[in-house]
Amino acid sequence: MGFQLSHEVERLKRSVLRELLGLAVDPDIISLAGGLPANENMPVEQFRSCLNAVLDRDGAKAMQYSPQYAPLRNWIAEYMTKMGVACEGEQIFITNGAQQGLAILSRLLLDPGDPAVVEEITFTGIHQITLGRGAALRAIPTDHSTGADMQALEAAFRQDPRPRFAVLIPDFHNPLGVSLSKEKRARAAALAEEYGVAVIEDDPYSALRFSGDRSPPIKAFDNAGNVFYVGSFSKMLAPSIRLGWIVAAQEMLPAITVIRESFDLESSTLTQRAVMEFFDRDLFEPYIANLNALNLERSSALMGALEEHLSDVATWTRPEGGLFSWVSLHNGVDTWDMFEAALDQKVAYIPGAAFAVNGGHRNTMRLNFSNATPAMIREAIARLTSVIQATE
Repeated sequence: MGFQLSHEVERLKRSVLRELLGLAVDPDIISLAGGLPANENMPVEQFRSCLNAVLDRDGAKAMQYSPQYAPLRNWIAEYMTKMGVACEGEQIFITNGAQQGLAILSRLLLDPGDPAVVEEITFTGIHQITLGRGAALRAIPTDHSTGADMQALEAAFRQDPRPRFAVLIPDFHNPLGVSLSKEKRARAAALAEEYGVAVIEDDPYSALRFSGDRSPPIKAFDNAGNVFYVGSFSKMLAPSIRLGWIVAAQEMLPAITVIRESFDLESSTLTQRAVMEFFDRDLFEPYIANLNALNLERSSALMGALEEHLSDVATWTRPEGGLFSWVSLHNGVDTWDMFEAALDQKVAYIPGAAFAVNGGHRNTMRLNFSNATPAMIREAIARLTSVIQATE
């Protein structure tokens, strides 16, 4: 071929998570690797009924091109207001999931070569919308009890040139499982205003709280319009819904709309209407309550199994919600090197180094607890322990 690909294609790397998950396809493998909600809790029949009701009621209108569905935007605005973010439907922009929201905001705020701030261990999708677009990254540490380091964030904001944005995961961090303290949330919003730097709040997990007290989003402390909130229905309803949203200052919506139009015009109006029907039938609250009860049981099983098998060689985070715990081994074991040995023992995880912006952290791993039964989780940790012992 005689043509040349773009620099962005050269920089972009396929998600390591996808590659590793592709190796764990043996049905006998107990996977603690993915970030999947439990299949058995999916609201299949309820959503089928909602889809059918929308098609019966709205007919072809539900299958046409359409502006963003106003009732759903208004529902999201009310949901955000209950969380402490006073906003109107006009400030809500519906996306195809949180990742598209992050991609849109990256295009809105970042030119290749510009600096951006991320946590030094963070979700690989954030790698793609920063490093993948040629950003000069400034990585900040994350405390495993209180979240991202605000002193480091301020230091990164103070440098010249000013970063174009920072991306923070406030609740049940992927992959660390930790949450940003209320004080740090307020501080992040204050720093954004003081230094004139945008903060992108990536929050697909806050609805998945099963213990502890909820803190308001960073956006709730935003007095200057410098915080962009990104939410998603993927984890709080179902991944294949492929709907998310951005909350932004209203004057930002025209530019966001133009960027979105360059991607794929709009999200499915059929799906938006079906999701709204799900909410109108008051199905969401009992569904999320059941989901969080299930995740609490499974998280407790993971915590108990780790305590039983690995307390002498590892530490781990104890999430109050979400899908993940982060395990750090103290015996020099390289979790990337032992991944294939773990697959041989029919257990899978994600090596922590996959999330590290600047490398390192090869003694760590991310474990998911939402998509395996308690008995499977206990067996998985027993298998994993034998692999670790054999690797020492």
